[in-house]
Amino acid sequence: MCHRLFYLHPHLVNMRPPESFYWSFSLCLGLGLLCVLFVSCWSGVWLGGFAWDGSDLQFNWHPVFMVSGLVVLYGISAVVYRVPSTWGQRKSTWKLVHGGLMLLALLLSVLGLYAVFDFHRAASIPHLYSLHSWVGLCTVGLFAFQWVLGLASFLLPCSPLWFRSRLKPVHIWLGTMVLILSLTSCISGINEKLIFSLDGSTKESYNSLPLEAKFANFLGILIVVFGMVLLRILSKEEWRRPETDESAYVSWFKP
Repeated sequence: MCHRLFYLHPHLVNMRPPESFYWSFSLCLGLGLLCVLFVSCWSGVWLGGFAWDGSDLQFNWHPVFMVSGLVVLYGISAVVYRVPSTWGQRKSTWKLVHGGLMLLALLLSVLGLYAVFDFHRAASIPHLYSLHSWVGLCTVGLFAFQWVLGLASFLLPCSPLWFRSRLKPVHIWLGTMVLILSLTSCISGINEKLIFSLDGSTKESYNSLPLEAKFANFLGILIVVFGMVLLRILSKEEWRRPETDESAYVSWFKP
C-alpha cells in the first residue's frame, strides 16, 4: 500500500480564502451559464434551430460555439488559478486543468469558425469582408498562438525557469487581450446578425426593436457584464495565487 504525503508552503497553510472571491466567482459562473443559455435559445428558437448541411441552420452553431468557447469557457479557464481552495494543491495539476480547459475553448472556437466558413462556401457568400470577421479571426489566431506558447513554456519540463519568469507577464497580458478581443468579437457579431436577420422583409426591422432584438441585445449585455466580472477577478492582486516554488511540495512513497 502506498501513502503520498504533501508538505505545504507555510504561506499557504496560513492563507484564509477570501469570501469576496467566491461571491465574484459564483457570479461569474452564473453569468457564464446565462450567456450559454441565451445564445442557445436565440439560435435554437428565433434563428430556426441547428443543422450541419450548409444551410442557414448551420450558421446558427457559430454564435453558440463562439460565446460558449471563446468567451465563457475561456474566461472560466483564465480564473481557475485564482480559486483559493486550490492554492494548497500542486500547481502542476492546475496547470493541466487550465491548459485542458483552454484547449477545449480553442476547439469550440475553431468549430465555430468552420461552421460559418462552410456556410459561406455553400451559399457562395464572400469570406472575411466585415470588421467582425477580421477581429474574430485575429482573436482565434492570437488565442491559438497563446495556447501553443503557454504549452511550450509552462507545461513542458524542458522550459527553463528563467524563461518562464520572463514570459509570465507577457502570457498574462496576451491572455487579457484575447479576452477583450473575444468580448468585442461576440458583441459585434450579435449586432451584425441582428442587422442581417431583422431586415424588415421576412421579419420586423431591427430599428423597431422586436422581441428578438431585445433578447439578443440583452445577451450582449450579459456578455459585457461577464467580462467585467472576469476582469475584476483578474485585476485583484490579493486574489492572485501566491508564488511558491514547486519544490515546496514534497511527496514520497512507502511500501
